[in-house]
Amino acid sequence: MRYIISHVLEDLKRKMVFIGGPRQVGKTTLAKAILDNYFPESGRYFNWDFDEDRQDILRKRWSDDDRLLVFDELHKYPRWKGWIKGLFDVFHDSHSFLVTGSARLDVYRRGGDSLLGRYHYWRLHPFTLDEYPDGMSPREALSRLMTVGGFPEPFLDGSERFARRWRRERFDRVLREDIRDLEPVRNIQLLGLFLDLLRDRAGRLITLSNIAGDLQVSPKTAKSWLEILERMYLVFQVRPYTKSIPRAIHKPPKVYFFDNADVLGDQGQRFENLVASSLLKRLHFLEDRDGYRYELKFIRDKEGREVDFAIVRENMLEELIEAKYSDENISRPLKYYATRLKPRKATQIVATLKRPYDDNGIRVTDPISYFAKGFFG
Repeated sequence: MRYIISHVLEDLKRKMVFIGGPRQVGKTTLAKAILDNYFPESGRYFNWDFDEDRQDILRKRWSDDDRLLVFDELHKYPRWKGWIKGLFDVFHDSHSFLVTGSARLDVYRRGGDSLLGRYHYWRLHPFTLDEYPDGMSPREALSRLMTVGGFPEPFLDGSERFARRWRRERFDRVLREDIRDLEPVRNIQLLGLFLDLLRDRAGRLITLSNIAGDLQVSPKTAKSWLEILERMYLVFQVRPYTKSIPRAIHKPPKVYFFDNADVLGDQGQRFENLVASSLLKRLHFLEDRDGYRYELKFIRDKEGREVDFAIVRENMLEELIEAKYSDENISRPLKYYATRLKPRKATQIVATLKRPYDDNGIRVTDPISYFAKGFFG
């Protein structure tokens, strides 16, 4: 059972629940597991992409005994916000509502009134070192995350050949189906080339004007494409932390991938992406569960001192994190900013480290120890 189920069940008692996340991350499987295990004879599943279900949705055709109604990919209905709002306002005493989608349900506001106060939003992420199936060793989990990624189907299969085929098909579906249905993009082929350039630059500073020049499109177009890929949960941006750093670089951001295996770079680049996506999963969970505002940032000043990640809660710096594949020596910029900014924690995560150690308040540890299973318990 995935890590957010108990929280979803609790929230369903009071409000609608929306579950967002990348295509094929397991949202449908999770929704059906909730139906099968907790509403076995009193629930109904609808998929907007299935013709018969779509007609039943539009006609509001279901049983009065169905305590839980699950609507999958409902955001593809242009007026879905107003539709689900009206449904909840009238029937919330007799039905609970679970809505899932591979695009960001919290940003698609196409028509209808605001749903503010009527739903809780949860984001589902791929498997990570703090959430993987029982019976698998942490070393095996790390190996699979570095080779085939954390999405359930390739992660559980473990075959690199299968993962490559799966990934190609997933990209094709997102670009040619999801984006076509939801976004005004004319040249899908160029968008695919833009995505490939980002895959090669994961974890690096992204200057959109340079990429736009390579593709012969305007910087405005490149910026809109990046925002679209974010809405589709293919990539996420990490922006610079500038508070108390007078010589910090304000632009540009870094871009990482939700699927670690999307990264085309070397092992170090892929490991940094794994740390980034694992941290984002934790922060999204804490934000969705507790309501605090969390941000994942990085630090880079004009002297070139850089720390890979900074965790910020309600505008307060909590932790500095440096990701290294094999270098066990503490990064000089991490030492510098740990002393200057005095975060609650400072950590260097080394992929190949055998024995963790501490030095002047900085913890040097391995990814299995840092992302220990049980965090979401």
